[in-house]
Amino acid sequence: MKHLDFYHNLLVGLHILAVIAWMAGLLYLPRLFVYHTRAAPGTEMDATFTAMELRLYRMIMDPAMVAVFVLGGTLIWFDATQMRWGWGFLLTPWMLTKLAGVVFLTGWHHYLGRARQRLAAGRRERSERFWRITNELPFLAAIFMVIAITTKCSY
Repeated sequence: MKHLDFYHNLLVGLHILAVIAWMAGLLYLPRLFVYHTRAAPGTEMDATFTAMELRLYRMIMDPAMVAVFVLGGTLIWFDATQMRWGWGFLLTPWMLTKLAGVVFLTGWHHYLGRARQRLAAGRRERSERFWRITNELPFLAAIFMVIAITTKCSY
């Protein structure tokens, strides 16, 4: 069983690293949007923000999200079968909270992707204030998820 603990801990560690990378992008991209909304379409500053946002989204956020899903799915399988938790743990309050957070963060990720495309096309449909306020949403979701996971909702 000791070798299983090693692999479980390795999966958890890699999953945490992928989550950190994904969260960094989810928190930083709206911050870029705050400043991008100030740049007039077609200017050099607009082109700079467009390039920065595209690189962040495609080179960091997308791969990190895929890694989160692959490692998270592997952890679910590992916990259910190798750690012998059974599949019922997916219906525990802490896991349902985590999965709800993942659904929200995935939806937010794709919303930001569409917003990035609109900004790149010169459309400023959301205000600087909107992006400042919503910038904190992924962190709020992370708070609920981490507390649920670390306490197993036994508060």
